[in-house]
Amino acid sequence: MRKIINGKMYNTETAKEVCVHNNGLDFSDFNYIIESLYKKKNGEFFKAGEGGPMTVYAHNCGNNTRCGGSKIIPLTIEEAKKFVEDYGSTDEYIKIFGEPEE
Repeated sequence: MRKIINGKMYNTETAKEVCVHNNGLDFSDFNYIIESLYKKKNGEFFKAGEGGPMTVYAHNCGNNTRCGGSKIIPLTIEEAKKFVEDYGSTDEYIKIFGEPEE
């Protein structure tokens, strides 16, 4: 998946996937989500995900109906750290951001 946002290219084929979150629901569930955190070669982070019609990835598909979808969302370094804190392991965090202070 690739997308230009605010004049910048975000491409899952060229960025490195560093952390994945799946909420464990079946693909047919309206609340299904799978998201991946990516790091671009220039150090920027973004999230690429997909989800059902009751998620942030939903879109209007006509006749007052919402459908599941996918999108790319640019993240700040703080948002990327929070994603890994919430969904990744301690080892993943250290590998991506270095050892935090005690």
